[in-house]
Amino acid sequence: MTSWITFRIALRALSKNKMRAGLTVLGVVIGIAAVTTMVSIGQSASQLVQGQFQSLGTNVLVVFPQMQRRGGVRQGAAPTLTAKDAKAIADEAPSVLATSPIVGASAQIIAGNTNWSPREMIGVGEDYLVVRNWPLRRGGFFSERDVQSAAKVCVIGRTIVAKLFQTTNPLGATIRVRNIPFTVIGVLETKGANIVGEDQDDILLMPYTTVQKRLQGSQFNNVGVVLASARSMALMTTAEQEINQIMLERHHIRSGDAADFTVRNTTEIANVLSIVTGSMTLMLASIAGISLVVGGVGIMNTMLVSVTERTREIGIRMAVGARSGNILRQFLVESVVLSCVGGAIGLLLGVGASAGITTLINKISSGADWPMVISMPAAVLALVFAASVGIFFGFYPALKASRLDPIDALRYE
Repeated sequence: MTSWITFRIALRALSKNKMRAGLTVLGVVIGIAAVTTMVSIGQSASQLVQGQFQSLGTNVLVVFPQMQRRGGVRQGAAPTLTAKDAKAIADEAPSVLATSPIVGASAQIIAGNTNWSPREMIGVGEDYLVVRNWPLRRGGFFSERDVQSAAKVCVIGRTIVAKLFQTTNPLGATIRVRNIPFTVIGVLETKGANIVGEDQDDILLMPYTTVQKRLQGSQFNNVGVVLASARSMALMTTAEQEINQIMLERHHIRSGDAADFTVRNTTEIANVLSIVTGSMTLMLASIAGISLVVGGVGIMNTMLVSVTERTREIGIRMAVGARSGNILRQFLVESVVLSCVGGAIGLLLGVGASAGITTLINKISSGADWPMVISMPAAVLALVFAASVGIFFGFYPALKASRLDPIDALRYE
């Protein structure tokens, strides 16, 4: 008996009781749909986390001033970092591509008769865009000379363009920050919202020296943090070690003494979050997989009933020359067909559910940008698993059918 004939007989046998076959398939449908949805949502969360950390920049490391403690209570960060630290890291660390000091500020900005309070207003170095991997949409960025002279120039994000200039070209325009005029020399490319829904395009960048001298009126060279970019992902750990060594030497910190700075590797944080989201995905998929076992039990029950109902048919086939292997294969094919049909339907429902949930999250959560991720390997694995469920739970009924005595089967009423 050819495989095609066996398959046709299996379809004919299952179609005789469509209601029972449909209810049997339902368990597998629910199981595969649940697993597909959980895996898809989990991978979407993981991709979102990775994407948000990539938006911080290219292989970014952040140097923070160490928090002070008094009586076991955190008192805040001491101003221990300087722009010279950032320059030393860029010059002396072979694994570091670029660095930028960061100095925070806050104020209303005014253009004409319109004012706006940016979410983020910071002073940065000339290599800030290299570190953040943030291209310009138009215009240019300030130079080393602008930084040294504390020039009154700025670069703005797309949100500020929309709020202050609408359709007017902002390049060359003047905006006032605390009554100090600044010339807009560039507009940043759009980045969108971050992982917590904050608008990354609501930003104004100035030379850090300009913020220190003109907005803060400070004569000191201290900066808030230092951003550094490793030359590649593989060099992140090496770059972190080099930065630590350079900072220890520059700050004259002896072995055993507490450092007055902390280096954070954003890749490690992203990897930890990915592990967390991956573990949650695996746990949810495992829970959803329980319904597949329930569906498999339903297949076994249906096939056992089918063997009982078709005992006489089995006897007739054996009497005309069918072998035990033919009977075993026949019932196994029926079981696999049931599970594969359920798997295909479940996969389609899972994809639809994933798309619906992703769309709902993006609509409900302000600024959310969850990606829609459907893993083809996971989809193929789901179908293979569905077929495996059919073989596993269908084997015993098929084996029972193949071992029937032809004479007893013919006498069965």
